Amino acid sequence: MDLFEFEARDLFEQHGVPVLAGATATTAEQARAAAEIVGANSGGVTVVKAQVKTGGRGKAGGVKVAKNAAEAHAYAEQILGMDIKGHTVKTVMIAQGARIAQEYYFALLLDRANRSYLAMCSKEGGMDIETLAHEHPEKLAKVAVDPNVGIDEAAAQEIVAAAGFEPEIGAQIVPVLMSLWKVYRDEDATLVEVNPLVLSEDGQIIALDGKVSLDGNAGFRHPDHEKFVDHSKTDPLEVLAIERDLNYVKLDGDVGIIGNGAGLVMSTLDVVAYAGEEFSHADGSHPKPANFLDIGGGANAEVMANGLDVIFEDKQVKAVLVNVFGGITACDAVADGIVQAYEILKSHGKAPKPLVVRLDGNNAEEGRRILDEAALPLLERVDTMDGAARRVAELAAHVN
Repeated sequence: MDLFEFEARDLFEQHGVPVLAGATATTAEQARAAAEIVGANSGGVTVVKAQVKTGGRGKAGGVKVAKNAAEAHAYAEQILGMDIKGHTVKTVMIAQGARIAQEYYFALLLDRANRSYLAMCSKEGGMDIETLAHEHPEKLAKVAVDPNVGIDEAAAQEIVAAAGFEPEIGAQIVPVLMSLWKVYRDEDATLVEVNPLVLSEDGQIIALDGKVSLDGNAGFRHPDHEKFVDHSKTDPLEVLAIERDLNYVKLDGDVGIIGNGAGLVMSTLDVVAYAGEEFSHADGSHPKPANFLDIGGGANAEVMANGLDVIFEDKQVKAVLVNVFGGITACDAVADGIVQAYEILKSHGKAPKPLVVRLDGNNAEEGRRILDEAALPLLERVDTMDGAARRVAELAAHVN
């Protein structure tokens, strides 16, 4: 999960990384008010910065230096609503101005290839680091970081020495790198980047801009990270699925897919896409998968019901395929879940959609019996995966 700059700044401050004052605004009037407060310690000078999760903000006109609160108001009016690489600016950060003597670069990231962390540091910051790495690789120091040790004082000294910092400046940077390590470690980050890390004219080392990516797999350790989730960029159905703890990804087709196990679901997507080529909608398009939904290896009836409910909420879905191979998940539990889902839909006044079910494996016969006796409307059973994919594609093609 990538954070906005203002969120990264706040994390830095919590962990003792030196930062300047900053505040967010969603309107130009809020920007003016923030600038009056934030700029009090910098002669009224502030920086109005677009908050979007992409690079190139400055080149796009999304970063402006304001000499006073009135200019901050005017720049905020320009920047709010701006499109930067497909991202609409809804928030700006009003940051305290700084008199910069030097700009540096630092990043700590996950080095998957070497199963360790990698620190990158340069005396030349404030620019496109990819360009620097390509054109002047000798100016970008790369130092492996032992995950069991992290960046202690010795490791920080090694990094600044490798980057070629003079001893006096390096000594000031060392504690900052140690604090940035705390951000990385304590927040379970996969990336902590500062560009630029600056030396101010009064001799202070300051993280002037920050980028942080958090490991979603560690979310269970950080309930407070929920505040960083940007639901405005997430499909409403994916938000609903997250709330129900489902492994769901929205696609652009019209055949809903549910399976147990990521491999089986991926295979089902392929088989449905292939089968869909045989049928056509009125506009000439072909049925294809509308989602990825893996109910997992130990899913119970409630999980199955939640999955169907989410898929039935998708207005693009014309027909649904449930493809389950019973292992840990017994087929009778899946069948119970389907029956339960229909009851939930009925209680909510929702109409079911054509549903094709293929059950095989553990307790398959019992699962099939449950579905046959339930006689649910618009539900069909097909015993083979290919046959089920073909039938659901056919149904989707003929639903208006």
